[in-house]
Amino acid sequence: MQKITKNQLLDKAAELLDNGTVTAVLGWQKGEFDYDVTPALFENKEELFANFVWNDFCGANFSKYLIKHTRKVEGKILVFLKPCDTYSFNQLLTEHRFDREKVYAVGIPCEGMADIDKVKAIVGDGISSIDCGEKIKVTTIYADAAVEIDGKDVLEGRCESCKSKKHVAYDELLGEEGDVLDSNRFDEVARLEAMTPDERFAFWQNELSRCIRCNACRDVCPACTCEKCVFGNPKSGVENKSPANSFEEKMFHIIRAFHVAGRCTDCGECSRVCPQNIPLHLLNRKFIKDMNECYGEYQAGAEVGSRAPLVNYTTEDLEPGEVFDRRDTDA
Repeated sequence: MQKITKNQLLDKAAELLDNGTVTAVLGWQKGEFDYDVTPALFENKEELFANFVWNDFCGANFSKYLIKHTRKVEGKILVFLKPCDTYSFNQLLTEHRFDREKVYAVGIPCEGMADIDKVKAIVGDGISSIDCGEKIKVTTIYADAAVEIDGKDVLEGRCESCKSKKHVAYDELLGEEGDVLDSNRFDEVARLEAMTPDERFAFWQNELSRCIRCNACRDVCPACTCEKCVFGNPKSGVENKSPANSFEEKMFHIIRAFHVAGRCTDCGECSRVCPQNIPLHLLNRKFIKDMNECYGEYQAGAEVGSRAPLVNYTTEDLEPGEVFDRRDTDA
């Protein structure tokens, strides 16, 4: 599936470490399982060559990790950025969340990442090993022979509706550059809009009722970078806890969606890490779709310094009455 190889990434990282351009590398390493790939900071070549991973399960967006690591590491950090990651990278720079001079960004092409749940739907549980090459070869404890899967058949949902193969930020580019795509990413939002209010409520009630308030969506989101979250404040009345009633289970996600409105780059990390498989990205896409229709098309993170419609007043802004008229029409 991937057009760039692990060896190419390792060679580039080693070159930049050797010539002193960077002092550390932000990359991927294997977790408990072959498909459980996790971000890691490598501070020397020995660690890098021993543990670095690049395969169809390297879906993590590294942009947010730069906030913490650029404060701790002396010198520059090499970060590998997929096209979708670069939008979050730019948005965080717009919000002055890390020092650009402390980062060396290498753009890498991506043809989409694999969804382990879709893989398990084909091979079942008990996966003992996964080998990613031209095909994804999966071995389980219940079968002697490996099962070969075409990566395109198990793409993550966000990759099926990828908005762009084009990098909007990098110091150096490996491989060929892609294009901004004519994406179908708002199709599911339109389907929900076509429902009656009661049907939409039932849909989200069913989805959000599964939330266990693990905060994985908040912790991974590049737009959620507050030093102190209201949901972590014991004096707020909404401190982190398991949902106790039907209001609480919705409030967290609705408030968070409003909080990132205009800043969400639609990277899909919230849905990727949700252990309950709640399609949280659809809340954000609804806001993006509405802003595009009401204020003109806007893509957060497309360029550093751009101002989102919700923080940029003009005399041509939508009037409240127009919003209510539009809501009545949608219903």
